[in-house]
Amino acid sequence: MPELPEVEALAAFLRARAGGRTVAGADVVAVQALKTVNPPPAALVGRAITGVHRHGKFLDLECEGLHLVAHLGRSGRLRWRDDLTGARPARSGRGPLAARVRLSPDPEGRAPGFELHEAGPRKRLALYVVHDPAEVPGIAGLGIDRLHRGPAP
Repeated sequence: MPELPEVEALAAFLRARAGGRTVAGADVVAVQALKTVNPPPAALVGRAITGVHRHGKFLDLECEGLHLVAHLGRSGRLRWRDDLTGARPARSGRGPLAARVRLSPDPEGRAPGFELHEAGPRKRLALYVVHDPAEVPGIAGLGIDRLHRGPAP
């Protein structure tokens, strides 16, 4: 299971690579991973990523008023791809791919993005599309952030 420093490193990585880009596609392949239905993942398309945050072990991509929140569970991994233009269409099945997020093309015409994969028989990766991260049950109950560097409460 990714621990807090690993999730913080993923958030920093996505902040540097995805921040300011527009979501060109959001495909959820593993239906059991999607924990919300309204708004749908397709509502993210066309929105710019305005922030990448971490709430405990949850990753939060803020997309102009919507949030794509992911919890990697025990065996989830985020894989960055510099170019997804030639990627096979995401299909539901028994493979490890749970979701794919494609971003707007760069000046060279490459469409970067990331995939969420989950290995192993127990599928615990969770995805939420919400208006406010506090709508996610695991975030709503969080206490003090152990990695927060600001003044003590």
